[in-house]
Formats: sequence, structure tokens, C-alpha cells
Amino acid sequence: MGKVRILLADDHETILAHVRSILCHDFEVVGAVGNGRDAVTEVRRLDPDVLVIDISMPVLNGLQAASQLHRRECRTKIVFLTVHEDQDYVEAAMAAGASGYVTKSRIKSDLVPAIREAVIGNTYISKSIEP
Repeated sequence: MGKVRILLADDHETILAHVRSILCHDFEVVGAVGNGRDAVTEVRRLDPDVLVIDISMPVLNGLQAASQLHRRECRTKIVFLTVHEDQDYVEAAMAAGASGYVTKSRIKSDLVPAIREAVIGNTYISKSIEP
């Protein structure tokens, strides 16, 4: 099997560039989009292994996009990358079909492990989240 294929979704170009720089050594970043609607469209078109998506985005937020993909029984694993450290957001993300939840404050330490865990069918939540 080749490199794990990743689609990125965040409405901030600087975040997208930073995430791409972190992931490009271990994974194949197949695209990047700036809103949830485009994330759903590109997941269907590109069939990535993992979608790394923010919660707060225009047009369709990350939770809505994940829910749509989950309802369609999409094979793509979903890892949220967000500033939200509230347990309610974690629960909403998991209910929407997420395999991972990483806070942006822990991007360097948690994102790659979260993606690796998602690919093998496990769940990963940043250590900064208090249950």
C-alpha cells in the first residue's frame, strides 16, 4: 500500500499551509479546501483515506460535512483539527462519525498519531481535552 492519502479542509490558508508542511513527509496530501461543502465534494471525487477538517468553516461547518459523509457510509476517516477544546464539541464530532479529534494547540504532537490511529480503525482524542 502507498502513502495514506489526506484531504485538508480549513478556511485559513496559513493553517492549511502549516498542516501540509507537517503531513507532507509521512502522507500524500491530495488536496485542500476552504469550506465544508467543498470538503464533501472533494471527498467524493478524490476518495482520500483521511479527511482532516476544521469545525468552524463557512458554507457548511465541519460537523455538518462529517455528518453528511457519515450518512453516506463514506470510507474516508475523519479527523477534526480545531481550536475547540470543549467536551461538547468532541461528543458532537464523534456523533458525526469522527475517528479523531485534535486541538490546534497540539497539532505538532497529536495530528500524525491521530491520522495513523484513524487509518487502522482506532479513535484518537487530544490529551488537552478534559472528559
